[in-house]
Amino acid sequence: MAAELDVEVKPGNRALRQNIENYVGELGDRDERELLRYSRIALQQAEKAMQALGYYKGQVNSEVIGGETPRLLLKVVPGEPVRLRGVVLGLDGEAADLAAFRVPRGLLKEGDVLDHGRYEDAKQQFLNQASRHGFFDGRFTRQRLLVDPDEGVADIELIFDSGRRYRLGDVAFQGDFPFDEGLLARMVPFKADTPYDSELIAELNQALQSSGYFDGVRVDANPERAEQQRIPVDVLLTTRKPRTLGLGLGFSTDVGPRVRFDWTRHWVNPQGHSYGVQTELSAPRQNVGLWYEVPLDPPLSNKMRYVAGYQYEELANTDSLSRLLTLGPEWHRELPSGWQRVLSLKWQHEEYRLGDDSGLSTLLMPGVSYSYLRSDNRLDPSRGYRLQFELSAAKEGVLSDANLIHGNATLKGLTTLARTHRFLGRVQLGGNLTDGYTKVPPSLRYFAGGDQSVRGYDYQSLSPTNSDGDRIGGRYQFAMSVEYQYSIAERWRLATFVDQGNSFNSLDFPSLKSAVGLGLRWVSPVGPIRIDLAHPLDGDGGVRLHFSMGPEL
Repeated sequence: MAAELDVEVKPGNRALRQNIENYVGELGDRDERELLRYSRIALQQAEKAMQALGYYKGQVNSEVIGGETPRLLLKVVPGEPVRLRGVVLGLDGEAADLAAFRVPRGLLKEGDVLDHGRYEDAKQQFLNQASRHGFFDGRFTRQRLLVDPDEGVADIELIFDSGRRYRLGDVAFQGDFPFDEGLLARMVPFKADTPYDSELIAELNQALQSSGYFDGVRVDANPERAEQQRIPVDVLLTTRKPRTLGLGLGFSTDVGPRVRFDWTRHWVNPQGHSYGVQTELSAPRQNVGLWYEVPLDPPLSNKMRYVAGYQYEELANTDSLSRLLTLGPEWHRELPSGWQRVLSLKWQHEEYRLGDDSGLSTLLMPGVSYSYLRSDNRLDPSRGYRLQFELSAAKEGVLSDANLIHGNATLKGLTTLARTHRFLGRVQLGGNLTDGYTKVPPSLRYFAGGDQSVRGYDYQSLSPTNSDGDRIGGRYQFAMSVEYQYSIAERWRLATFVDQGNSFNSLDFPSLKSAVGLGLRWVSPVGPIRIDLAHPLDGDGGVRLHFSMGPEL
């Protein structure tokens, strides 16, 4: 049996006890006699552990207790600790004028108990900041720790001279890649002779990795190769295969089983153009989309995309249907604030039938959308929010059959308390402003109900109806949800929720449908999978099962 170490500190001091245990370490398979010989070393280690936390006048006694499992007992009386009397922390050199380089004054303050670990941490903070900001010649011109155990005081002096700040030099790309160096240069987040910052090197690496062009990226900015404080930056690139093919299977109670097919050509020419095909097939909806993308400047956050698509959809579980063709350019831009903006010009041609009514709609709709996501984890966040706003319009006579302003807004939020209590909220708004609603095609009308709208009701079942009872879609939509989740295991959660919403044609006291329910969540490697039982509070419907998956923001 392994011998045991027992440390008693009076008065109690958990940090001191743990530090002594760490210094002494494991006792191994020593027997009683071996423990007696080892106790002298253990006493020395205990004294070092006490001094490391400022206790220089402490007393330690040892006792070995025999038996089947021998024990080494250390009885510790720490006494009064040494406290900091004088603390001088200083910064000289070019770093003294850099606001981002901070003197770690919060670690060492006069009157605090001396902690050698904090003293070393303060030194390391100077060195870490110097390394990040490019002060590679920095050094301590004064580093003193003077301890007077008799007086119970200590003085600290740390003066760091940063020296001159290094700069980033030219970026050279190496490897077998088919791209113009001008495209790669536009991915570099800094210009030559920019003051060194390790975050800029990390941003360059991330930009190249996220471009979709490369399997491997290695960025080398070694200060030992600098000339006159100018560091050359070498980038070694390994190009990925030009084509990828993806096949996905899914299921939700809204659309049932679905199959998704993606094919992408990641580059077409040295300018980095790309194109692809996306197809999704389910019982109520089948669509195919084509896209061609042109990187702008900067290429990762500024792109022009040309899209075309065809969609066939059966609406609201009736004999209504829609055949929709869309064409047009989209300008995608990530703004400095973090918002994603899309400016678009979409031409859509739709043949449809709604009950006994059929029609043909053509609209040319310039539009703009803004979206913003903030979360601590993309697949399974514990807190964050998402904002989305969309607005588009058509003018009758300008390649359009109707005057129309179409808008949507979605707000989602999530917070977690005490790691196990999760609160989610969602609000969806949508509306059409038009003087000829009968000319608005089904793809722009609103149908509520289903997994992502109002649970407890069938997919697209909440809708105004015509004289024959056919669901024909509404001018407006409102849906909201409040959900509470409780974590019962690392990847499992129980949920309860309230949903409310409807689609309608008048804003005068719209009739909202409500539902309550219980659910189970499993956090899979691809995101949460949700199973819900929802009971509608309006109408004669019974409990409805909902199944869906994907991130909650």
